[in-house]
Amino acid sequence: MTAELSKDSIDIGIVIKDSEASLKFYRDLLGFKHVGDMPAGAGGTMHRLMCGTTLVKLVNPGRDLGVNPAGGGIQGAYGYRYWTISVSNLDEITKECADAGYNVTVQPREIRPGVSISMVEDPDGNIVEFIKVSS
Repeated sequence: MTAELSKDSIDIGIVIKDSEASLKFYRDLLGFKHVGDMPAGAGGTMHRLMCGTTLVKLVNPGRDLGVNPAGGGIQGAYGYRYWTISVSNLDEITKECADAGYNVTVQPREIRPGVSISMVEDPDGNIVEFIKVSS
């Protein structure tokens, strides 16, 4: 049996340390639409943002978990290492991230004809890949 999809995109949950820092990155810098907050667990908060039709759930557990994402880029560990956002302004958004003090781990570069990427770390060290496909 295969999944019978009821939505054309997935939702993603990102566990965060600092709501203000994460909202500054995802909402203010990247422009995701903040659609609301809700309680998450004992004392935590889920900030709900939209990236196109994808719901990005920034979950602040309300306590220090004591563990950070594994470093080393996309080949630094197994598991979910990065997620990709399709953009038309790859160079500009990468520069804006760098100018705002975020770590650009991969500068804009063409990975195959007509396809360019860059990668940036969010405030918690999670990797966001930007991809531009030329038409």
